[in-house]
Amino acid sequence: MKAKVITFENKSAGDITLADSVFGLPIRRDILTRMVNYQLAKRRSGTHKVKGRSEIALTGKKCVAQKGSGGARHHARSANIFVGGGRAFGPTPRSYEHSLPKKVRALALKTALSSKLAEGKLVIVDDVKAEKANTKDLSKQLQEMNFSSALIVGGNEIDKNFELAARNIIKIDVLPVQGANVYDILRRDTLVLSKSAVETLEARLK
Repeated sequence: MKAKVITFENKSAGDITLADSVFGLPIRRDILTRMVNYQLAKRRSGTHKVKGRSEIALTGKKCVAQKGSGGARHHARSANIFVGGGRAFGPTPRSYEHSLPKKVRALALKTALSSKLAEGKLVIVDDVKAEKANTKDLSKQLQEMNFSSALIVGGNEIDKNFELAARNIIKIDVLPVQGANVYDILRRDTLVLSKSAVETLEARLK
């Protein structure tokens, strides 16, 4: 299928042919959900920690007599039922990461790209570059192109001026092509790909 290519001045820059095997897949919400859960689980730090009974700095001496007090037969004050005692079955450091087959991950990325094209929210630009690192000028350009919430994917390296100019614009993300991922594609309204990004993604996912 063919798609139009534009510049950041919103001028025509020809056409490009998109591969149906990458941009023409049916929308699979189940695959997208699995991939987003995989990504979010993988980025969790899992460093939560509370002190258990053995880690509390309280005396281990028996707090009341075994008999005659009229109360329960307690041992140390570090028990979890006392104020300041250790917590029973509390969280400990762990990894939330889980496995997902490589083919499913590739299918999820192709499905995300296809969904943006199907919704009419995929824009192809000739190149991701800026003459100078000026946030005000770039913000004005993006507003004129109705890019209020967009992920911009460039080539293997992002132009330094463009990266600096876009860094402080709300809801505008800029990534090199190797960083393109399902979660970032779906969390922004519009997906903007450079021609080189399209070629790299097609070569990687075909």
